[in-house]
Amino acid sequence: MTDKYFFDTDCLSAFLWVRNENLLIKLYGGKIILPEQVYSELSHPRIPQLKERTDVLKNSGDISVENIEFNTEEYRIYYKLTQNPDKGFKVIGKGEAAAIALAKTKGGILASNNMRDIKQYVEEYGLEYITTADILLEALNKQYITEDEGNTIWKNMIAKNRKLPNNTFTDFLNSKRR
Repeated sequence: MTDKYFFDTDCLSAFLWVRNENLLIKLYGGKIILPEQVYSELSHPRIPQLKERTDVLKNSGDISVENIEFNTEEYRIYYKLTQNPDKGFKVIGKGEAAAIALAKTKGGILASNNMRDIKQYVEEYGLEYITTADILLEALNKQYITEDEGNTIWKNMIAKNRKLPNNTFTDFLNSKRR
């Protein structure tokens, strides 16, 4: 069992947008680490509610924010992913890159939804990862939510333009049962 979950912006904001960050706290409270880049992305002035909700979690100790220091291994990885990727790899966003760099160097689980963009890096660095769908499945398995509640959360996330792998939580569950 890990004691560190490195969240990128999209994964955390999926729960913040629908006001279900309580599930993250029940599952991983005190173990969630946001790279400074993710915290900055959540601090956009056009969406103040995301920063406000993040600050509540930060001030309660449920999440922490971590900087990537210059001239460290995580900085070298971060720079490579955002500025100078290896041949055949693409540049990715700052929040995703920071979460990957910290998960790799600090030994934790990456929490990200953007697998299309980061899959190569997850494989390259041998990272364990979870997605929003995986988190909802874990919440269901621990009986923090019912399947119906999962469907409601899923529907609300899609309504907030969060990209999920299936149309409903039930569809996701059925895809896992095959």
